[in-house]
Amino acid sequence: MSDPMRPRASLRTAVVWEVLQDALDRRVKATGRESLDVLDTGGGSGRFAVPAARLGHRVTVVDPSPNALFALERRTAEAGVADRVRGVQGDAHGLFDVVGRGEYDAVLCHGVLEYVDDPAEGIGNAVAALRPEGVLSLLAAGLGGAVLARALAGHFKEARQALADPNGRWGEGDQVPHRFTAEQLTALVEGAGLQVAAVHGVRVFADLVPGVLVDTEPGALDALLQLEAAAAELPAFHSVATQLHVLGETRGAAES
Repeated sequence: MSDPMRPRASLRTAVVWEVLQDALDRRVKATGRESLDVLDTGGGSGRFAVPAARLGHRVTVVDPSPNALFALERRTAEAGVADRVRGVQGDAHGLFDVVGRGEYDAVLCHGVLEYVDDPAEGIGNAVAALRPEGVLSLLAAGLGGAVLARALAGHFKEARQALADPNGRWGEGDQVPHRFTAEQLTALVEGAGLQVAAVHGVRVFADLVPGVLVDTEPGALDALLQLEAAAAELPAFHSVATQLHVLGETRGAAES
C-alpha cells in the first residue's frame, strides 16, 4: 500500500504532508478536539486521506472517478481506517451537491485547480466548506516546473509557448488545462478571503533527478528528501517547482 510515508512516494508528497500534518495538529490544539472533520476534494484513492485518518481524523473524500473511490475503499480497509473515511462521487463544481457548507476544519484541494473551468470558483467552493476557524491545503501545478521540464527535454518552442500562454500550456497535446505561479495561487487564496500562512515549492528537484540514481546510489533518496525540504520554503525555488503548495487559514484560525 502506497502513502506519503513510503520513501519513493515521499519524494512527491513529503513536503505537503509535513505542512498539512502540522496544520492539523495546530487545529487540534486550538479546538480542543482530538478528531477533526477533513474534506479531501479530488482525493482519489486516499494518498492523504488514509494518513489523516490514521491520526484519528474523520475524512470525506470527494472524487469524480468511481475507480478511484473503489481503490479508496480497498485502501482504507487495508489500513484499518474504513470507519473514519467516507468516499462520495462528485467534483469541485458541484461540491455542495454531495457535502455541506461550513462543516469542515480542513479542506484539501490537491490536483484539482488545474482541471476546473474557473479556478476562482473552485477555490471559493473549497473555502465555503470550511468552518469559521479552518485551514485550506492547496496543491496545484507550477508553471516554472513545466517550462523547465520542456526545455531540459529539448522542446524549446513548447517551453516558450508555456511561458507565453495565459494558462501555462505548452501546446495542443498538453493535458493540464491550467498551471500557476506562486503569486497567482496566493492571489486566488486571498481573493477567497483567506490569509496565506505558508507557500512551498514541491518537487523542485525530484522530477529532474534520474530515477536510477535515486534507486541505486546509497543514501541518495534521504539526501534528496532533505534537499527538497530545505528548498521548499525558499521563494527563489518556487519558480521552478513542479507543484506549488499554499496553506491558507480563515481569519478565525489565524487568530486562534
